[in-house]
Amino acid sequence: MAELKELVEKSQKVLSKLEEKVEDVREELTEETKAFWDDLKTRLSAIGEKLSQSVSELEEKKDQLKPNLDVLEAREKLEQIKESAETFAKQVAKKAEEEIDIAALRAHLAKKEAEDLWEEKQKELSREFQEKEYEIKKMAKEAAEEIESFFSGLVEKFTEKKA
Repeated sequence: MAELKELVEKSQKVLSKLEEKVEDVREELTEETKAFWDDLKTRLSAIGEKLSQSVSELEEKKDQLKPNLDVLEAREKLEQIKESAETFAKQVAKKAEEEIDIAALRAHLAKKEAEDLWEEKQKELSREFQEKEYEIKKMAKEAAEEIESFFSGLVEKFTEKKA
């Protein structure tokens, strides 16, 4: 009987964990899936109650047959919803997988977009640099001409004064 009690308690813990996991992702579910989960949760709770009842009866050690019958009844109820529960779990897992795939795709697209933007920006910067380079070279040439002209003027003034 201790072994049965341990197995039933383990089942209860796993059931609780399942409920927690689904509640964690509940906000990501569609309304239809949420409604399905609520119905499934009610049925799972009924199974959980049967399991709790069997644990209580095992602890009280009243009727040795009743806890076993409760566990068998819980199993029968589980059989009735097993396929739906598995389908639900697959849908939730698939949705999570799809969300992960979508997130990965978005990240990839953002990276590509950033690369494309940088490529455009590089071209623009290169073009601007070439335009600026021309302007800078032109300004430098003008400055050099001015300097040369100024120095030439000074040289002429010195030459005139000597002459």
